Amino acid sequence: MIRPIYLLYTLTELVIPSLAIQYSRQSGDFDILDSIDPVIGSRSGGNVFTGATLPYGMAKAVADVDGENTGGFSTDGSNITGFSALHDSGTGGNPSLGNFPIFPQICPGDDVNTCKFLIKARAIPSKNDSVKARPGYFGVTLDNGIHADMTVSEHAALFRFDFSQTSSGNASANPLILLDLTDLWASRQNASISIEAERGSDTGRMKGNGTFLPSFGAGSYVLYFCLDVTGGKVRDSGVWVNDRAGTEPKELYVTRGFNLFYLQAGGFIRFQGPLSGPILARMGLSFVSSEQACQNAKKQIPGPDFNFDGLVNTAENAWREKLTPIAIETGGVDDSLQASFWSAIYRTMISPQNYTGENPHWKSDEPYFDSFYCIWDMWRVQLPFLTILDPKMMSKLLRSLLDTYKHRGWLPDCMMSTCKGWTQGGSDADNVLVDAYVKNLTGIDWGLAYEAIVNDAENEPLEWSVEGRGGLTSWKKLNYVPYLDFDPVGFGTNSRSISRTLEYAYNDFNLATLAKGLGKDTYLKYIARASNWQNLYKADQKSFINGTDTTFTGFFQPKYLNGTWGYQDPIACSPLANFCSLTSNPSETFESSCWEYMFFVPHDIGKVIELLGGEEVFLKRLDFFHTSGLADIGNEPVFLTVYMPHYAGRPALSAKRVHTYIPSRFNTSHAGLPGNDDSGAMASFTLFSTIGLFPNPGQNVYFITPPFFQSVSITNQITNLTATIRNVNFDKEYKNIYIQSARLNGADYRKNWIGHEFFTQGWTLELVLGETESAWGTRVEDRPPSLSAAF
Repeated sequence: MIRPIYLLYTLTELVIPSLAIQYSRQSGDFDILDSIDPVIGSRSGGNVFTGATLPYGMAKAVADVDGENTGGFSTDGSNITGFSALHDSGTGGNPSLGNFPIFPQICPGDDVNTCKFLIKARAIPSKNDSVKARPGYFGVTLDNGIHADMTVSEHAALFRFDFSQTSSGNASANPLILLDLTDLWASRQNASISIEAERGSDTGRMKGNGTFLPSFGAGSYVLYFCLDVTGGKVRDSGVWVNDRAGTEPKELYVTRGFNLFYLQAGGFIRFQGPLSGPILARMGLSFVSSEQACQNAKKQIPGPDFNFDGLVNTAENAWREKLTPIAIETGGVDDSLQASFWSAIYRTMISPQNYTGENPHWKSDEPYFDSFYCIWDMWRVQLPFLTILDPKMMSKLLRSLLDTYKHRGWLPDCMMSTCKGWTQGGSDADNVLVDAYVKNLTGIDWGLAYEAIVNDAENEPLEWSVEGRGGLTSWKKLNYVPYLDFDPVGFGTNSRSISRTLEYAYNDFNLATLAKGLGKDTYLKYIARASNWQNLYKADQKSFINGTDTTFTGFFQPKYLNGTWGYQDPIACSPLANFCSLTSNPSETFESSCWEYMFFVPHDIGKVIELLGGEEVFLKRLDFFHTSGLADIGNEPVFLTVYMPHYAGRPALSAKRVHTYIPSRFNTSHAGLPGNDDSGAMASFTLFSTIGLFPNPGQNVYFITPPFFQSVSITNQITNLTATIRNVNFDKEYKNIYIQSARLNGADYRKNWIGHEFFTQGWTLELVLGETESAWGTRVEDRPPSLSAAF
């Protein structure tokens, strides 16, 4: 068995419980899917994907809108412009995917040119309260009465369009299905389409491909489609360009032309009315070829009837199976908290997406996952949650990361649409791999993982904007990343010197952890580099807000190549100032302020407490950070700060703080997320906080706070053992949120943290709660480990 650096205690020290309490997860008329609402976070910046998908599925079908359309659909009241089958979830910036949207309509009269082809012309509102979304299904009614619903297989989607309630009725209408050779970002560089639909036939086919740009990365990708449409007799078909259409020719190739003019174009198939039922449109997709797109559709959604309801049922069962390991005893809490909990679990399994068999770049027998958007967001909470819930899938995902290293030479830091995404800080896949190592995930080539992480630590790529780390020459020589670094070895956005220094230090701590576990003699080298963060700490730096001294001294600051200090206002990049990203307002910290990054030393918070003046000052500083408007709970770096009081022996303050954010900022409203869901990161903060065990990834540490339910139990997929954390004296009004005492497997337990063995060995943790803070978890020996104290 792999031995992590921080092992809680040996199995001989355990007291095995004599009675296992069983929970009924799904019984009687209760269906767990009824507690999931996919439209939570569908507006005001949550950017979640609300449509039909399988767990980790490639095909993701939903209505696309012309408003907040990063995830395709939004409940912001904007107009629907089409229905497409590829999306990402919870991303920011440019809209992602949404390729080859189709659109149903009835054109006045006989002339096909009375149809509305252009995006702005065809955009239409949906009817109020017509959206129906649940795992594996999405439906909506357009303002003109056309009802659209959809479901998916792994690589194909099935759309159903019902024209019977349109204003013109069904008696004389000739329904048309349009396909647009575009994507949500209008990034198409070129595309082609061919139409196979003879007049009088029962089905029609459109197939083709397009070259597009990734929404947050370099290069381009080619996507192929195969659309089969049935439900009546074909009346006519053809192509359209701008706002004109014709039945000849049956093929079209379009590219960007003069001054990169964007030409709107595509194909159509029109059916002869009256119809006896809905039109069904089966969209097969592939990153390899149109033939493979057609094969995917035929294999996964066989015809001629396509069986819409059966496909929905298959998708629902897939989701029920994924949710089976978790059970709760609610303790009478209201339905909204339960919906928030189960919906969050659902969103953690939307991405990354299983593209196995759809990798156009290399042949391999290993799994291939995509939509790591981005690991900078995912490593902190989402992927650690999947390590608990779905460890078999996590092993496949890690194998995919390592296979990418084998074929591209670097671990990915961000990846979407089979393209390399922009790196945001350190080499974050390092943290993901080592987190899995200390939690004893199996099926991973740890020797290859060590090689890949050493490569990140020692070798600078030519383009470190999309992989690896930049500034390594200075990192090794000066032990920090300098402000305005001279770096002729590789090229990237020369900013973020503070945040990159801190993130590199944690990357090297993780590498040291793996080196020690594997018996490598490089351990001392990398554990020394893990302390490099201290070289940017400026002990006399003050911070002012609107000219008023915050009274707190000591912040990270940029440092030049010659060792002299630069300056960044400590509140810059916080909610009190301007947002800092790679492209807008690039600064020396990334998406967070010096205030926030002062707490980003996950491996040595004990040393941070010492530098800042001791526990009392540290706690006051944390409180000021969270109450002054400086903390951005809608961005991932802040998550760990909620639980920092554990390191100062005050776990009660962590419990109190999390209740200020849940449910006020994480709830079931359409605007119920404080920021981008970031592939399920916001969801995972909700989950870990609600469960009462929050991770410090890369270390075998979970901070203990009382769950938001009377009890939560999770059955491990590998060992088939069930871990339970249970509250005693639980009250649904949350007056009793402070731990008075704890028992682990029947024995007294004083530590305010626990290891992953809790989940794999199926332990039981009972927390006795009260209304006031107690002495539980406050002793020095009760606190989570810190590097300076441990080595």
